Amino acid sequence: MQLTVLGTRSGMPAEGQPSSGYLVEAGTAGRLLLDCGPGITTALSAVTPVESLDAVVISHMHADHCYDLLPLGKALLHARAARVLAETTLEPMQALTALDASAPGVPLYVPVGGRAVLDRLAALFPVATFPLLDRAFDIAFDVREYEPGAAFTVGDCAVSLHPGRHTAPNCGARIASPLGTLSYTGDTGLAEGLRGLADGVDLLLAEATLDATDHGPHGHLSATDAGRIAAENGVGELVLTHFATGDPAVLHRRRAAAAAVFTGPVHIARPGLRLPVAARAPLSRP
Repeated sequence: MQLTVLGTRSGMPAEGQPSSGYLVEAGTAGRLLLDCGPGITTALSAVTPVESLDAVVISHMHADHCYDLLPLGKALLHARAARVLAETTLEPMQALTALDASAPGVPLYVPVGGRAVLDRLAALFPVATFPLLDRAFDIAFDVREYEPGAAFTVGDCAVSLHPGRHTAPNCGARIASPLGTLSYTGDTGLAEGLRGLADGVDLLLAEATLDATDHGPHGHLSATDAGRIAAENGVGELVLTHFATGDPAVLHRRRAAAAAVFTGPVHIARPGLRLPVAARAPLSRP
């Protein structure tokens, strides 16, 4: 299994770095995109053809985690059109009208209520002369709304969704394959669901937005929170992400804060970072 970091910024892209998005590849067993914030479609296309995705999982419906789903959907439609062009003598725009709308779309998992949000987003940018391009969420994707606690499979990967605590309903994703296990927190403060999410995973991808623990209603983790979660749940290694700045001094402090409470490897996520995720014996719990 391999994790590729596509974007790490909380809020909007900055300093050339996209917002939240992470590619998880489990050999031939599955290729999943976790979150799809602004800039992620471009970053993903530099790593793998967008049509190679087996599923997309969205942790919550905040713009920095889902806004690029519309560009991704249109990119998937254009990829289908390219296949039509390769097999016919049609003009490029004609190929768009020749798409097989009945072909299965990429499974897209969003929280309950997410489909309505996506439909409103697509309606903002109609293409009157090619209405097929307005149907990214009907054709390019197979949109599936989920409840906290849901579980499903993607290839040989078992995916489970664990509730967090955030101003918008958020679920972290745990991905287990024969090659290893990885969990991603999405955006969350300290919450009971983090135990099941992180328990014994080989790699925990955890937000570390804040300098100190958030006891308010918004819901974010500090690097110390992330380190303690990793230590208490026997995680193999920890990757910190979701930063408001790329300032090296701030990122160094984040890593040091997590390393003060977690003895395993601690990484700072950055766009382009690739990490292998191998099954291993979990660290002993304190």
